[in-house]
Amino acid sequence: MARESTLRFGAQTDEMTSLLRIVNMVRTGEAMTRPEIGRVTGLGRGVVTQRIDHAIEMGYLADGEFGPSSGGRAPRTLRFRGDAGRIVVCALGALHIHVGVALLDGDVIDQEHTAWDISRGPAETLDKALSMIDDVLARTPDHPVWGIGVGVPGPVDFESGRPVAPPIMPGWNGFDVRRPFERRYAAPVWVDNDVNLLTFGERARRGEDHLDLIYCKMGSGIGAGLLSNGRIHRGANGAAGDIGHVRVRDSELPCRCGKVGCLEAVAGGWALIRDAEAEIAAGATGSLADAIAEGKELTPERIAVASENGDALAIRLVQRSARIVGESIAALVNMFNPSVIVIGGAMAGAGELLLAEVRQRVYELSLPLATRDLKIAQSVNDIREPLRGGIEMVREQLFEVTFPRWFADGRPTVERALIEAS
Repeated sequence: MARESTLRFGAQTDEMTSLLRIVNMVRTGEAMTRPEIGRVTGLGRGVVTQRIDHAIEMGYLADGEFGPSSGGRAPRTLRFRGDAGRIVVCALGALHIHVGVALLDGDVIDQEHTAWDISRGPAETLDKALSMIDDVLARTPDHPVWGIGVGVPGPVDFESGRPVAPPIMPGWNGFDVRRPFERRYAAPVWVDNDVNLLTFGERARRGEDHLDLIYCKMGSGIGAGLLSNGRIHRGANGAAGDIGHVRVRDSELPCRCGKVGCLEAVAGGWALIRDAEAEIAAGATGSLADAIAEGKELTPERIAVASENGDALAIRLVQRSARIVGESIAALVNMFNPSVIVIGGAMAGAGELLLAEVRQRVYELSLPLATRDLKIAQSVNDIREPLRGGIEMVREQLFEVTFPRWFADGRPTVERALIEAS
């Protein structure tokens, strides 16, 4: 009796394993018809038909269009049910909230964006974000949320989903960001820093599976996302790539993190605003000085645009920032040996003026072998990039990391996707 039970359990396990493989093959495009699935898996025609019928009953697959004929009857293709659920992304920035909803195959179907100061604290900020998500989901009702990605502008312990001493996020240290989303939507939630989301977006845009890339965000602060052989490198505690608080030689400028001499305190967007205001107060003229005289607020974006338009003060500030950031990137290049460096964030709006200085310092200070095939480019600077990146992060966690745990349930749950993963 025990032996029969063991055999039945083994057969069920084998069936579920092959079923999972077939769903993933269709989802990734590895095999799209029943004959293709049979050839790739080695399963018999009857078994393939049985597995596919089961996958259709579970809601994972559906019949698609007829494929090309190889001489006989044209085979019907299969498609992954990307419409079976929704992925939600909440990208929190220093001065904005951007939320979006996507199909399971990654297509963004709706989004909302609003100005917001992250320093207003977690309770007020997340209440606002949840309200925005509710509004977007109300426009696509009757579809369950399968996963949620949250990006925050600071260091995150990815395993716990909690920010760790984020310099520009007072009140967020150790806050359980996952819990409000889990309670509202009963779906697994993953929290990452905003630069990693941008890095995921760049990977998806380039469509390269084994890419080695550094994404350097130069905005109000400075941070880097590291992509190694196509996978995000977060480090042991999620702190990998936090170059904004690397010490700059001979600098004693105070940083928002409480230390002195950090890269951000010398070359970040907020530091450029500080220096621009000081020089204007001392008599500097130009478009930035005119903006202040007109009561306009200086921002990293305004400084970047002014440098492109020939403002002497803005040009000097941007070039100095780029040189110093280029030195830190050069150290990463020697250690990490990427094939691509992407410069994004508000300061990237300065274009070639900034890129030229970064390139010069990187090529000057890095090893020849590390820069032999290196490309340094500007990001597409699309406001939707954090959403796309967050979607890719959630899709990776759902379908590559946790899929076998919740596959038999037909949709992910918080318990199977997160608790069993810890």
